[in-house]
Amino acid sequence: MSRVVATVQSFALTLGAPGLFLVALLDSSVLSLPQVPDLLLIWMVARQPSMWLVYALMTTLGSVLGCLSMYLLARKGGERVLRKMVSAERMERGRATFQKWGLLAVLVPSLLPPPAPFKVFVLLAGVVQIPLWQFVAAIGIGRGLRYGLTALLARWYGEAAMTFLEQHMRQISLGVALVLVVGALAWVLLRQRRTQQAGAV
Repeated sequence: MSRVVATVQSFALTLGAPGLFLVALLDSSVLSLPQVPDLLLIWMVARQPSMWLVYALMTTLGSVLGCLSMYLLARKGGERVLRKMVSAERMERGRATFQKWGLLAVLVPSLLPPPAPFKVFVLLAGVVQIPLWQFVAAIGIGRGLRYGLTALLARWYGEAAMTFLEQHMRQISLGVALVLVVGALAWVLLRQRRTQQAGAV
């Protein structure tokens, strides 16, 4: 597998922005390339800082399309595949999580670095058939924030951003996820309060 990763990484570097798209697409679908999209993104932005937004967008787009392919596969019978990956108990807990949190159940894992079991949540989203637009929006927001932040750090700190992310990526991702969860909860509570007030009038 390490040879495959090295080959993909070398090929992607020769393509530039399309290479980032390809690596992110593969990582989010058929292959597992832990942190390779992040490292390639940092390396490319460090060499062309003015392209940071283009590189971040291409990486995000590749990841969204890769996740979408897994989601569509799961909608057409992915439950059997998923049952081979997780126990029935964890699968039911996953269903309950999606029913309770909806879009956040995909958005938060999309922010987290490996070894967070992100693909399991992608497959679960397809199995429970959450609306397609919600799925795409959640992945787009989560991956956009992750890769956008990574590209900005590379623009500011160059290749030193690699060391920084290796040491602090988990804390940064959890912090951003926490802010999103708190914001979403506040929005839901505000909507419920307004609905109750409208009903009382």
